[in-house]
Amino acid sequence: MNRWDADQESVADTPDLAALAALLADRTRAAICMALLDGGAWTAGELAEYAAVAPSTTTEHLNLLVAGGLLAEERRGRRRYVRLAGPETAETLENLAGLAPYRRVPVRSLAEANHRRALHHARTCYDHIAGALGVAIADAMTERGLLARDYGLVLTAAGADWLTALGLPDTAPADARRAHVRTCLDWTVRRQHLSGAVGAALYRHALERAWVVKAVATRILTVTAAGRAAFRTQLGLPDEALFPSLTLQPPRG
Repeated sequence: MNRWDADQESVADTPDLAALAALLADRTRAAICMALLDGGAWTAGELAEYAAVAPSTTTEHLNLLVAGGLLAEERRGRRRYVRLAGPETAETLENLAGLAPYRRVPVRSLAEANHRRALHHARTCYDHIAGALGVAIADAMTERGLLARDYGLVLTAAGADWLTALGLPDTAPADARRAHVRTCLDWTVRRQHLSGAVGAALYRHALERAWVVKAVATRILTVTAAGRAAFRTQLGLPDEALFPSLTLQPPRG
């Protein structure tokens, strides 16, 4: 019979959720991660300006986030750039934002109010569409039988045919670690939007066809006239899903 030797050293790996939570417990680090949900690479100086903190402080935060695996860094000449470590990180952050409690922040100008309304309506979540528009797309695809929610979200045969008709015949990810179809809990309305390889392919298609345009230095997406026509034709989206609300809507659910 095997007997445990109390003097024997043994090591086992276990997820350190507390370490991940500690990284995001700082509001500056959390703000940096949310900014990087635009899918781009930022310099420390750009993030310092965005977060309104000193460059030296920003560098300390970035070092912790890179060491913790949330960010990846690259060098371009003498410049250091950071981005999210990958789509899984982006989806985790968006899901956490969807579960997080809300806190009140002052809106000091009409321009800021318009910015927030636009962000709530349509934005990028790394490489797919989020916001009220993203939720409406996921709902419409499910209602039309393009997606099924049996055991998690799956693309149906009708959905595969629909993608082929759009010119997207193969959306299976080359990286086996990435899911074909996934959802993120959208923090705007506390409901699911489409992510995974299919969500990313739809976003690229919408961008290439100018159905949406991305504002410079922000995550905001604007639906164009061509996009409104396409979303109505392809998915039957109503006007309230295609235009920003005149007021900030409270989250549902």
